[in-house]
Amino acid sequence: MEAIEDRNRQLEIDDRKYIWHPFTQMQDYVKEESLIIEKGDGCTLTDIYGNEYIDGVSSLWTNVHGHRKKELDVAIKKQLDKIAHSTMLGLSNVPAIRYAKKIVEIAPSGLTRVFYSDSGSTAVEIALKIAFQYQQQAEEGNPEKKKFISLYNSYHGDTIGSVSVGGIDLFHSMYKHLLFESIKAESPYCYRCAFGKSYPGCNVECLSRLEEIMSIHAHEVTAMVIEPLVQGASGMLLQPPGYLRKVRELCDKYSIFMIADEVAVGFGKTGKMFACEHEDVTPDIMALAKGISGGYLPLAATLTTEKIYNGFLGEYEEFKTFFHGHTYTGNPLACIAAIANLEVFEEENVLDKLQAKIRHLKERLLSFKDLKNVGDVRQCGIMVGIELVTDKDTKGTFPHKERIGHRVIKEARKRGLIIRPLGDVIVLMPPLSISMDELDRLCDITYESIRAVTEKI
Repeated sequence: MEAIEDRNRQLEIDDRKYIWHPFTQMQDYVKEESLIIEKGDGCTLTDIYGNEYIDGVSSLWTNVHGHRKKELDVAIKKQLDKIAHSTMLGLSNVPAIRYAKKIVEIAPSGLTRVFYSDSGSTAVEIALKIAFQYQQQAEEGNPEKKKFISLYNSYHGDTIGSVSVGGIDLFHSMYKHLLFESIKAESPYCYRCAFGKSYPGCNVECLSRLEEIMSIHAHEVTAMVIEPLVQGASGMLLQPPGYLRKVRELCDKYSIFMIADEVAVGFGKTGKMFACEHEDVTPDIMALAKGISGGYLPLAATLTTEKIYNGFLGEYEEFKTFFHGHTYTGNPLACIAAIANLEVFEEENVLDKLQAKIRHLKERLLSFKDLKNVGDVRQCGIMVGIELVTDKDTKGTFPHKERIGHRVIKEARKRGLIIRPLGDVIVLMPPLSISMDELDRLCDITYESIRAVTEKI
């Protein structure tokens, strides 16, 4: 026992001494009690001291079937007996081929080609480069079309290209001198409408403004990048019904490619396999990551149409090749996990079973609106954002230094739940496999944690 305690103390010391954590103010982190995860099973995470927690954000929106899912474990172990990695630069491998076929078969109709990478950021970066290069060299391209439209409050990743089309100042403004210029349109943040209106009486004015931007800039814009249905990292901002379909129509009208960033919303989290399905939309390019491998291994894919793919075909000396690639592109282990992930969706009827959980979650969230500092509760499928405010009438925001969201998630941790805030928006996104009992416990702990923190204000 003493040896285990010594090991644990040393792990905590070494964590603070050697690791620089993402999106984490390390000056604060080193002062706080460490939480080091050692094991997982289903929707439960266990730390080095044996304390158990519900994984309320599916390990950052990725672990759709829970931890230690037998079918995924077995698939990866079998693949290890064959090969763990081989390059795809001029070669191929069996799992990469099999997965590409499976994902094309279930993706929105018209997406026929798969380019692999290893994260959501790179999947979007690839989408941007494909759209740009197509215009520069394809027969039907237009070299004047070099710019991109994206939405305020958008988040598309952390590489330079994906940050350039991002719209969250907190994450992106620091790097402004490194970025290329993109054109921003107002996002449908209905709770805090930029035009001072209320849905549905607003007639979705943000769409009218978007069309104005497109009509002015269509001659120089190659693509619009959008998170379908939900802007995740901005606090689970929901697009009103019909918004996505109208964006598709506007892109067609003004000859602008539509890039759907399904990194956060894909693989069942909105209630359908892909968010675009809700409005029967096929983008020209679609970026996938996070849940693609069931949360097991880094993998991403950028899907596109045959038309765009053909724009890169030519003689060697024409240099129309897409000069982009990653060392672990199409990694066999990651691709076999992705195949097993889709097989679980199919064999266990995951999406059908999810509908009752979505309805139950919706009912449970009703009570949150009674809490004095909950201004808005947003839900799409299993994705939830609970926005905390100083006052319901004024929708006032808390001073950053009070770190209300952070205090809530620390309170939840004491009660056996791991969640993560986006500022003062409390985010819930559990694994799709969560049981009704676990879902109730997640809601109970979140409710009590918000109340415990805000009643002291």
